[in-house]
Amino acid sequence: MIAYLDGVPVASGDRWVVLDVGGIGYKVFVPQQEIHGIARAQEKVKLHTYMAVREDAITLYGFLHPSELELFTILIGVSGIGPQIALGILSQVTIEDFVLAILDGDEKRLTRIHGIGPKSAKRLILELRDKTKKVQEAMALTDTGSRDQPARDAVSALVSLGFAEEASYRAVRSAGAAMTAPTTQALIKSALALLRAGERA
Repeated sequence: MIAYLDGVPVASGDRWVVLDVGGIGYKVFVPQQEIHGIARAQEKVKLHTYMAVREDAITLYGFLHPSELELFTILIGVSGIGPQIALGILSQVTIEDFVLAILDGDEKRLTRIHGIGPKSAKRLILELRDKTKKVQEAMALTDTGSRDQPARDAVSALVSLGFAEEASYRAVRSAGAAMTAPTTQALIKSALALLRAGERA
């Protein structure tokens, strides 16, 4: 299993780049919006990777941020969502917008993503909401603090997407401190920005 690659980009195409790692070129499929930034890099680029193994192919998928890889692995765990569809989702929508669409049950927003039809949208909402609910219930059993419901919902959503519980608490707490009447959606959006900034630091 290849956890990450740290190499110099030498070629790129539609949703893929080639990284030269120690004289070996690895073709890695990446979200479309990240291709140009990676291809133009003048130094080594680190990609967090997922290796999909089939009988006829071994394919690498790479992401600049661990949170993108976490969401990718969660997406391919949903019935009917394969690696290419998951990559397509991450190529067309931000993590923030995707999470809010799931929490709001917004099928229309999801079906605007190429490759996602009504059935897939319903499945994504059902399975990912269920995952969020289970995480929230588990947290309620161990939580001894006095967090309000929007904060609890925001933390559970972040944890269900693969973020560490402690980091999610800190990000939601920091985001809420700057709001007078925080909603779950607003907390998630601000907390995600803080978590992503922490990954880049």
